[in-house]
Amino acid sequence: MSQNTELNLTGVKQSQGMWLVKVPKYLSQQWDNAAEKGEVGKITIGKKQGKTEVHFSLDAELSALGATEEKGGLLQVPRDHPFTVHTVGGQTLAVFSQSSTDEIRLEGMVVYRAECRPVVNDNYMKLKKLQIKESTKPQRISQQLERAVTSVFKPVANHDFNVEYEKKKKSEGKMVRAERQVVLDMLFSAFEKHQYYNIKDLVDITRQPVTYLKEIMREIGTYNSKGTHKSTWELKPEYRHYHSAEEEERESA
Repeated sequence: MSQNTELNLTGVKQSQGMWLVKVPKYLSQQWDNAAEKGEVGKITIGKKQGKTEVHFSLDAELSALGATEEKGGLLQVPRDHPFTVHTVGGQTLAVFSQSSTDEIRLEGMVVYRAECRPVVNDNYMKLKKLQIKESTKPQRISQQLERAVTSVFKPVANHDFNVEYEKKKKSEGKMVRAERQVVLDMLFSAFEKHQYYNIKDLVDITRQPVTYLKEIMREIGTYNSKGTHKSTWELKPEYRHYHSAEEEERESA
């Protein structure tokens, strides 16, 4: 609703107060089925020992509508529903409506809150048991097909996630960062075959960006800036599966 929308207040003068009633889901579903008939039931208001009693009785035809065959006969929607009535308290509740022309109308103020509850009997307990049973059924089931379905389901040549991956590769270059553990596994596997690698060889093996690869190698490897194996990488001692020449000389001594 925009700030410039006018609010129609004419209904407030005619309204004598409204009730906000909470009803069971199955009851509202039966009411929807009565759209053509119009009448959904009857409400009786009486007094008992000085207290107001409100009772709703669902139309007999609606109660039988959609009845389920159960052991012992038909399972129907409960008809009898007593109200539990509460005052609004310190709250201010109102009911609004909106017409097809987007006119906002204040229908009235809520003076009572109520809960429409069914009478707990054997019929109601059977209905609850059936509802619980239905709610536990899996929404999707596997089914074996006798022949291939060609009218609806067709194989996808390239899935959306593959297309997205290809777009990412083009935008970021041919090399896309893989998960860190995946790269580590590839590096350790490579160093099991050879002791020394230059960065170009490691890039060819892992297909990872140079900066990302160097970042990982600084943690697990050592760069040789001089000597026989100048400009190559090797694993740090704690990650090696072999002994270096210096370590073997110290052990033999």
